[in-house]
Amino acid sequence: MRQGQFGEDYVRVLASAAGLTVFGYNLDIHGIDLGICRDAEGRYWRSPKIEVQVKTVSKPQHDGGTLVFHGLTAAQYRKLAGGKFQLPRYLFVVVVPDRADRYAALGPQGLLLRHLGYYVSLRDHPPLPAGQATTSVKVPMANVLTVARLQALVESAA
Repeated sequence: MRQGQFGEDYVRVLASAAGLTVFGYNLDIHGIDLGICRDAEGRYWRSPKIEVQVKTVSKPQHDGGTLVFHGLTAAQYRKLAGGKFQLPRYLFVVVVPDRADRYAALGPQGLLLRHLGYYVSLRDHPPLPAGQATTSVKVPMANVLTVARLQALVESAA
């Protein structure tokens, strides 16, 4: 629970730095942890928004230029994959230290949050085969979640 909370807080810090608003849902029945929006006029919509599922991992596995996230349940996958959602949906994976006391450090230069967040859209991913309970998702290591990237993801929903 602590690790997952830190992952969501990591995203909240980036959104705050980006001038974006973060909102949550009462229950996680839609497979979404956070919504992120910008209070401005977009190309097509006012207040463009995205929805995200935040996962964390303390022992990341890599495959070439990707971070492999294991253990996404079929139900979680279905709530992120495919293109029939009103708002763009993303899987955010935050790599965290293996000990909670290392999540953040305060020093003369300021507050440091460890380690990095990554994102992937599953919009173009196919449905899982019937009976498959979990899946692994490859997240490109180039998809580092930054203030500018988070702004761009929200802007792309406009």
